[in-house]
Amino acid sequence: MILYALRCACGHEFEQWFKNMADYDTRKADGLSCPSCGGTEVAKAIMAPRVGASKPAPAPAPMPACNPSGCGNAMCPMSQMA
Repeated sequence: MILYALRCACGHEFEQWFKNMADYDTRKADGLSCPSCGGTEVAKAIMAPRVGASKPAPAPAPMPACNPSGCGNAMCPMSQMA
């Protein structure tokens, strides 16, 4: 299914669902009409894509608590305090 933004010759804008692009062409040839005025001069309007917002990155895992007697990791801030 595809959603098209449409506009009639009178300037009315509306949206309509179609099975695919060929379905739009077929229905337009058969007399697609504006729901507001009934006009059959209908064309696709410019439409911005609807892109979903990205999911936030997961929070980094918390650092394990240091062993009071030292963890032996030279990068550990606790080992640099001694």
